[in-house]
Amino acid sequence: MAYIEFQNIDKFYGKNHVLKGINLNIEKGDFVTLLGPSGCGKSTLLRCLAGLEQTSSGKIILDKEDITHKDPKDRNIGMVFQHYSLFPNMTVKENLAFGLKLQKLPAAEIEKRVKDSIEMVELIGKEDEYPASLSGGQQQRVALARGIVMRPKVLLLDEPLSAIDAKLRKSLQTSIREIHKELGLTSVFVTHDQDEAMVMSDVINLFHDGVIEQSGNPVDIYTKPETSFAAGFIGNYNILKPEEMKKLTGKEWQGDVAIRPETFLLSNTPITSGESYKMQGVILDRVTRGNVLRYKILVNDVEVQADLLFRSASMYQIGDSVQVALANHNCVCL
Repeated sequence: MAYIEFQNIDKFYGKNHVLKGINLNIEKGDFVTLLGPSGCGKSTLLRCLAGLEQTSSGKIILDKEDITHKDPKDRNIGMVFQHYSLFPNMTVKENLAFGLKLQKLPAAEIEKRVKDSIEMVELIGKEDEYPASLSGGQQQRVALARGIVMRPKVLLLDEPLSAIDAKLRKSLQTSIREIHKELGLTSVFVTHDQDEAMVMSDVINLFHDGVIEQSGNPVDIYTKPETSFAAGFIGNYNILKPEEMKKLTGKEWQGDVAIRPETFLLSNTPITSGESYKMQGVILDRVTRGNVLRYKILVNDVEVQADLLFRSASMYQIGDSVQVALANHNCVCL
């Protein structure tokens, strides 16, 4: 039996069917991400687990207990929101101790838990600061500490990093993942950022229009998309129609095919390695994406995108002719 079970979960807002028969199991100790675009139902499912929303039908089981209709305070679930929701009139230490005091824990136990949590999120020296004097990243660390100080059965994180700048976001991704492992937490994380999901997750559940489109570990989700939506949302795939694939490769294909941009080989000279398909193309455009150059190439009257590491000594110019090669195993039938 899984640690968390969603059994045939439906959720309606009026006539709007937001969750459509969701069945999902989460194992204890996993870091599980609910990934998808805005409005796909991922945050709604998280809020149903927290008890902040009631399901229209179905059951939610946590640690063999039916919590479908339990009050949020009785579920022993910690939650970290996008907006920090800290008490502005309380110091960091007081914010963390607040929930523990409501549980009427001994003062020594409260002090120890607060101290341990502050150390874990690297805010030593900020204990007596008020939220207004902290940076956005520091406030989010306080919110994270408040989530773990209660020692919850499950930690829920609802897009907690979306309002933070890119560099700090990467640092907090690492911190959250390390805390998850150190405490042996079961964590459920909501994001619309595929890169964030790939970095942090043990399991990714890709949501689309109220259903789970595909589930799996990050490698499988990235390399083996099962639908056109999954290929379009994860990894910037080229998604080609059967007729386009025939032009590209000279063979018949059944259904759409997804090709990752980094799997194309480009060369100024004929490619002699064992790739299945060898073609000639013309560079139409290029875009710099950090350490990657993305080329748009016209190959046999089909436009494809190909990614290469940014090496200034071997850049192709717009209008250049290039040799293009592609292995058959990198053509994923959808």
